[in-house]
Amino acid sequence: MARFDSLDAWLSWQEQLHPRPIDLGLERVADVYRQLGLNSKKTPTVTVAGTNGKGSCIAFLEAIYRAQGYKVGAYTSPHIVRYNERIRIDGQAVSDTEICEAFTRIDRQRGNTSLSYFEFGTLAALLLFSAADVDVQLLEVGLGGRLDAVNIVDPDAAILTTIAIDHVDWLGNTLEAIGREKAGIFRAGAPAIIGDSPPPASVLQSIADKQALAMQMGRTFFYRKQGETWAWRTDDLHLRNLPTPAFKGEHQYRNASAVLMAIQTLQSVLPVDEQAIRSGLQHAQLCGRFQLIPGEHPVLLDVGHNPQAVQTLREYLQDGFPAVKIHAVFAMMKDKDIPGVLSIMREQVEDWFLAPLKNPRAASDELLENYFRQLNIEKVNSGFADFPAALAAAEHQASPGDLILVFGSFFLVSEYLCNSQKR
Repeated sequence: MARFDSLDAWLSWQEQLHPRPIDLGLERVADVYRQLGLNSKKTPTVTVAGTNGKGSCIAFLEAIYRAQGYKVGAYTSPHIVRYNERIRIDGQAVSDTEICEAFTRIDRQRGNTSLSYFEFGTLAALLLFSAADVDVQLLEVGLGGRLDAVNIVDPDAAILTTIAIDHVDWLGNTLEAIGREKAGIFRAGAPAIIGDSPPPASVLQSIADKQALAMQMGRTFFYRKQGETWAWRTDDLHLRNLPTPAFKGEHQYRNASAVLMAIQTLQSVLPVDEQAIRSGLQHAQLCGRFQLIPGEHPVLLDVGHNPQAVQTLREYLQDGFPAVKIHAVFAMMKDKDIPGVLSIMREQVEDWFLAPLKNPRAASDELLENYFRQLNIEKVNSGFADFPAALAAAEHQASPGDLILVFGSFFLVSEYLCNSQKR
């Protein structure tokens, strides 16, 4: 008999089951993985780690492989509206029933082994991909790499996107330390694709120590924009007149380039033609990244929550909305680099509306206001009862054609999308 009969009940229980919500380490989850028999069959796997760009890379891979006709399993986190978004098979989020059945099997098999919320989800994704007999599984690292639950699976190719200061309590407070942790996804003899240029020295050292096959942006593979198209090449292959990536921003060319390198390394296992590459680059879908909602006051959603991601957001705004007044609905988690983010965005934003979030990790109005004062940023509005009130105030302040920017946290973008569905 199942412990629970609803997905919400399962998730609420998982949040309380393990003593620490984030518990990096592979021993417990790897033991249950083996007990489930998931290590007996090897599905072609691409693992993606990095501070920013992981979701975009998974989306490009998913779209390209699906365009080729493969059955694709994609595991990502966090979700924005529904938990089911984390586990997709052939582009569709799996059902509550499927997830609950997977949780039940994991619960019965784990015995006395305690699993975290993320570990339960990772095992459920792998179970469902195995049951569906997918042709390829795409795994996004949740935090770090070396000790993240997805690292129980040996990838056939691994992508490391960018490396920046984030999650310092778990990964360290230097680029070298963080790079070393993220490089833990690489394997001996397997492609180790680096989208960062140049990467921290610790990444290259980790690849050498593991005897992985280093493939580095600017050394092994290259891209060049050419008007409305772009080109990508290695020493052996040259793809010309590629369509502009579906996602906006200069960084998406770098993400797409790393993806193309991964696809080329797996051609003997998963052949992909140029037509599928073109289709996937054009039709990839991703929620919450530079997502523009049209209207009298267009709304731009972005989940960026660290200085590197927000610098990219600023460049996108400068290029795409150079003379537009921007009203920011803003929230961040208190463990993030809030001053760093505000310093980057202060010249872009006309006025700020602080949106309260029902999350214990969220920075309070008082904490945010203190950072605004320290940086001498004025035109800050606070004291709203909830997110809809903050958004309504920003819309009231905006003139036709002004841009409402909702950014700073996945949870904030989730609030917007959940409320827009209720309207």
